[in-house]
Amino acid sequence: MEKMRMESVDMTEKNIEKIESLFPNCITETLDENGTLKKAINFEALKQMLSNEVIDGDEAYEFTWVGKKAAIVEANKPIRKTLRPCIEKSVNWDNTENLYIEGDNLEVLKLLQESYLGKVDVIYIDPPYNTGNDFIYNDDFKLSSEEYIEANNEFDENGNRLFKNTDSNGRFHSDWCSMIYSRLLLSRNLLSDTGVIFISIDDNEQENLKKICDEVFGEDNFLAQIIWERAYAPINLKKHFSRSHDFILCYAKNETLAINNGIKRSEEADNRYSNPDNDSRGDWKADNFSVGPAVESNIYPITTPSGRIVEPPAGRSWLVSEKVFLEKLRDNRIWFGTDGNSVPSMKRFLNELKKIGITPMTIWKYKEVGHSQDASKALKELFDDRKIFDYPKPVNLIKRCIELYSKKDSIILDFFSGSATTAHSVMQLNAEDGGHRKYIMVQLAEKTDENSDSYKNGFKNICEIGQERIRKASKKILEDYKGNIDTEKLDTGFRVFKLDDSNMTDVYYSADEYSQNLLSNLESNIKQDRNDLDLLFSCLLEWGLPLSLPYNSEEIEGCAVHNYNNGDLVACFDEHIPDSVIKYIAKHQPLQAVFRDSSFESSPAKINVGEIFKSLAPDTRVKVI
Repeated sequence: MEKMRMESVDMTEKNIEKIESLFPNCITETLDENGTLKKAINFEALKQMLSNEVIDGDEAYEFTWVGKKAAIVEANKPIRKTLRPCIEKSVNWDNTENLYIEGDNLEVLKLLQESYLGKVDVIYIDPPYNTGNDFIYNDDFKLSSEEYIEANNEFDENGNRLFKNTDSNGRFHSDWCSMIYSRLLLSRNLLSDTGVIFISIDDNEQENLKKICDEVFGEDNFLAQIIWERAYAPINLKKHFSRSHDFILCYAKNETLAINNGIKRSEEADNRYSNPDNDSRGDWKADNFSVGPAVESNIYPITTPSGRIVEPPAGRSWLVSEKVFLEKLRDNRIWFGTDGNSVPSMKRFLNELKKIGITPMTIWKYKEVGHSQDASKALKELFDDRKIFDYPKPVNLIKRCIELYSKKDSIILDFFSGSATTAHSVMQLNAEDGGHRKYIMVQLAEKTDENSDSYKNGFKNICEIGQERIRKASKKILEDYKGNIDTEKLDTGFRVFKLDDSNMTDVYYSADEYSQNLLSNLESNIKQDRNDLDLLFSCLLEWGLPLSLPYNSEEIEGCAVHNYNNGDLVACFDEHIPDSVIKYIAKHQPLQAVFRDSSFESSPAKINVGEIFKSLAPDTRVKVI
């Protein structure tokens, strides 16, 4: 039986495998820290394989900063962490498909690499804007002031300093770039082929973020830099300009595959349509029939019902050829005005236009999607007129991002969840269009300041705020839509998971460091405070199963047997499992089965388990932890 890895996937190893499949001649070997041979990339050979010219020198157009290479290493480095279920914090645990994960998003993104690879259709994030007091991520690649100064100084051959960065602003930006870069590298893996990411940002890091996104997602996959009008009144105390907007950068995983659903038509837009000739196809609006510059084949005279001869304006031509015009005329799609004497126009029917949305523009007015004060007011009202969070985003703003590129069953990810506006937006949109979108919220359990309104109102960290916001928002949505939709089908629950250290003791990973006498005294390789659900969900992460699927547990001859998603994985973590229980599990022929290593007294016992599965379930993958 094979032993489970019980740590996040090694992204460097995965990337090397992908390169090997394309360029096997660029693969070499090197010794790891333990003196064991492992595969590595010959980067000089790889660069030459990707160039039509002889590679000479290292000059290239690139965006870089101190700490960038370390950020790449950090993104690829595996971790020994897990996600532990918190049923007591969850809502409708057994039936919901929504997830709320407490923990540092870099590590959480690493753990989600197998289970949600290529499965997320829309990512929305509102990362810290780097204003000097909102950047709390202390990643391993952050440099000390001394390291930064040393890395940024250049010296001549005599040791004289050529450059010294006396402004701490450089390191300030470098830290932020490293923080967001590693997270975007990992998040791109989770996007589906048609997936899109939206990132809110202000002027402080907009330029750097755009360059980072061009590198991570590719310049060709840039879709838009949206300007959101977040304020509606000037601040007269500002010295130069009162900034009234933020940016939202939008990138696709693959621009050619991404599908924009368009913006739903407003009632105001629909009111511009009428039916003056009682056309059986319903309301319509007349569009201009001429276009320029002139196309010779589309220049021809048109006779109106009143007998007037009409020709296109000088230097222009009709929109369509004469053949197409006559076809549309026969189909009653040409309008000559109520008097039958006007210049012809094309009838555009409302019921046909409603099949496609309005193409979004890159300036989003606050009247359409809300502004900051509106969002703060709405959140305050939701919490019974208590202020509990600064600068939330409007629900309508994020809802627009989601509806532009999501399907009704899409997974939506926000790994800077904050007050959980994204979760609120997903539920609101599902209520409006009958969708079944699922969300994954990730938020560091950052403590609230003891002098803040949120702390005084009983919220000790941001996760408590986000989870309570989801509870209150779901209650309000159910009340607002009662009688209009089948509220039973609306998923307003969420499963809570908490990032924690591995379920396994150190000996699981480094048995070679212990003497045989010490190993014999260790009762288990699993930490004493971990239960069956902790072990079950850690197996799901390694085997790449989503964390939102249904499961059940049953007792068989005193052993707890867990069945995840009707046979995707069956697990039993009891000690001394009898053969009859092993046979019971094998007869169900699960795709995967997992047991504790200590469930079997000896190697022959393990061999016997393997033989049982070979006989009753030869296609089942069997592993131990």
